[in-house]
Amino acid sequence: MKYYLIAGEASGDLHAANLMKALQKEDPEADFRFWGGDLMQQVGGTLVKHYRELAFMGFVEVAVNLKTILNNIKFCKKDIAKYKPDVIIFIDYPGFNFRIAKWARTEGFKTHYYISPQIWAWKENRIKAIKRDVDELYVILPFEKDFYEKKHDFPVHFVGHPLLDAIQQRKDISFQEFISENKLSQKPIIALLPGSRKQEISKMLKTMLKMVEKFPDYQFVIAGAPSQDRSFYEPYLHKKNVFLSMNKTYDLLSVATAALVTSGTATLETALFKVPEVVCYKGSTISYEIAKRIINLDYISLVNLIMDKEVVKELIQHEFNAKNLEQSLRNILNEENRKKLLQEYDLLAQKLGGSGASEKTAQLIVNKIR
Repeated sequence: MKYYLIAGEASGDLHAANLMKALQKEDPEADFRFWGGDLMQQVGGTLVKHYRELAFMGFVEVAVNLKTILNNIKFCKKDIAKYKPDVIIFIDYPGFNFRIAKWARTEGFKTHYYISPQIWAWKENRIKAIKRDVDELYVILPFEKDFYEKKHDFPVHFVGHPLLDAIQQRKDISFQEFISENKLSQKPIIALLPGSRKQEISKMLKTMLKMVEKFPDYQFVIAGAPSQDRSFYEPYLHKKNVFLSMNKTYDLLSVATAALVTSGTATLETALFKVPEVVCYKGSTISYEIAKRIINLDYISLVNLIMDKEVVKELIQHEFNAKNLEQSLRNILNEENRKKLLQEYDLLAQKLGGSGASEKTAQLIVNKIR
């Protein structure tokens, strides 16, 4: 059967790639055409557009690039119509995917959504579009099932979180192997995960790197995003004890002592690797002020949202400064605090429902379209 997948960022590329592998097991004749990234391309099929061309962040940036976005939507519809897939699988990326889903449903295509858009955080009225345009929805956070079924009377499939699979399937690397590969010292590592977009990375690293002089007994390793070239990070590598590891975030987290992490999926990945973390976020003033008025959440990190309490420290906007960051980092380097945090991480993993999300979703999709 023919599968058309749309993923618009690095995390979507990872989860879509694992889903594609699982689909191949269920359907050996599976033919893929997709918007995504390198990981999906490695599985096989035809890459239509790379997510590097789609990554626009914040209200202002989206407005500036609106013409490009609309052209991409127009092109995507034509491409789907020409390919005639048995099913379209949307992976998160709601701004783009909702527009395609609305059109696809009117054209008679089967529409399956893997990884729910976070409408429980903002734009809850999008539930109308989901009910109208999505045939099947596969959710990965435990509280999402109640949100859709009890609050909005829309049946969904809770399949568990695919990060558990991605982490479980990776090949282990030792601390000595990692420092040898990356030409590092023997000092313990503090990982810096500043995000995936240029605008975001620049803003976050400016403050994160102020910690280097404050913690001379540690080396700081920046997680280079697959969406960026190594050359983009060069200006940030002039300080002593600062290094870069490109496209090896999981290896880095597996050997890190602590991490400073930009809000997003990486906050959950860091917790699942049992790394004490400080969650950081700073957007443009305009974007932040808009978001503050329309997002109705007590927390911004997935760790705290899932646990429904503050497990990891969040430093948002004006609170994200050198003084607060230093204090928060010292707190998670304290041995007693670390033990408490790791116990919370164990409970978090249990709440996520165990491994096998990709396989469960693939089985459900294939059974439905057959």
